[in-house]
Amino acid sequence: MSARPPPLVLVVEDSHAIRAAFTILLEESGYAVSAAATGGEAVRLAAAEPPDLVLLDVGLPDISGLDVALRLKSDPATARIPLVALTGRDDSADRDALLAAGCAAYLVKPVDTQQLIRALPGYMAAGQA
Repeated sequence: MSARPPPLVLVVEDSHAIRAAFTILLEESGYAVSAAATGGEAVRLAAAEPPDLVLLDVGLPDISGLDVALRLKSDPATARIPLVALTGRDDSADRDALLAAGCAAYLVKPVDTQQLIRALPGYMAAGQA
């Protein structure tokens, strides 16, 4: 019997340093990682190889994290993928819009990485329900 592959997390972040840090954290925690620096790239990657979860930066250079969330949630092929919004701004209007668009959580950077790692299985299970 073959081993189950690790869950795939798509990290969408325009900062190379933050993207690299999340990649290392996730890989060390047993996850497979794909990464995108733009919203358009994220939508393409999610459609080509649907991840088990998307960590989605809100402020992206091409299309906003909100637009990425709306696009992914409106496509039946990607609608069930759990999205976790990450932002540097604690803004209630942004939070409300992203949660209404289907994000499972809205986290303000800097993120408590150990708390995030502990929460990921719950976000993924909620997406499969």
